[in-house]
Amino acid sequence: MKKKLSSTAGVTLIEILIGILISMVMMAAMFTSYTVVNSTYSQVTDKANISSAGRDIIGMLLKDIRIAGFKWYNDPTPVSDKHAPIIITKAKEGNFGKDSHTCDKIEIVYGGVAGPPTGKPPVYDYETYKITYECKKSKILDKSKPKQGNTYPPIKAFAIYKSKVKWKNSDNDWANPTTDNNNTYAPEIVVDYISDMVFHPLDETGQIIDPVPSIKTNKDKLRKIKTVEIALTVRSSKDFFKTSKKREVKAIINQKRNLGSKTDKILRETIVVTAHARNLGL
Repeated sequence: MKKKLSSTAGVTLIEILIGILISMVMMAAMFTSYTVVNSTYSQVTDKANISSAGRDIIGMLLKDIRIAGFKWYNDPTPVSDKHAPIIITKAKEGNFGKDSHTCDKIEIVYGGVAGPPTGKPPVYDYETYKITYECKKSKILDKSKPKQGNTYPPIKAFAIYKSKVKWKNSDNDWANPTTDNNNTYAPEIVVDYISDMVFHPLDETGQIIDPVPSIKTNKDKLRKIKTVEIALTVRSSKDFFKTSKKREVKAIINQKRNLGSKTDKILRETIVVTAHARNLGL
């Protein structure tokens, strides 16, 4: 005999709906967990990238400051005020905490040779180089802001540029790096997303040399710089925190260099190191 339809096993519409509801709850929970984990991973990655970029430029600065003042034995290049091993140009005080402030600038001079020696006895072609680190306003556009005219405004950050020039004895000045040789170069960007760059010259006792030595001011202290204290403030490339909050951005030693309060979602980290100018005073 055929079974009656009412006795056939199956699921009702209500049971199907309950199963779908449970599946949706489970999927929502899984998606939420994934979102939280992915957000945390993204933050960790962003923070690692910030630290990595900061360490890279700090490494370059340390290497170049350590070679400041180096000169080959028998180098006949005349000594000039423009050959001061380290010249630091401070940013204008009073503008900090505003978008118009600038970073410090450092110029590093050292001696070198152009290629292998020639003749017997060997004769070297001695040269003097100057490396410069300076900040310029970042050219990266902030697409989270409304357009200004036909384009977006740039982000509130700096880019660090590095250049290398060679001393030209015939002109008694630094040569044009774009027309000189392959060993020199005009300012090139090395890192972006910089909030501030600070240099403090210290003497042999570890005291800040104030005012900062230059060709025009405190000139007798130009060759008294033994170490340079560096503070580099790097920021995230995009919003890092979930909510905007007022955060103090401070510099080192000099409170006038504090950048003030920033109310946004950007992460800023300051790396502080001391570079020893080991060739000075030898």
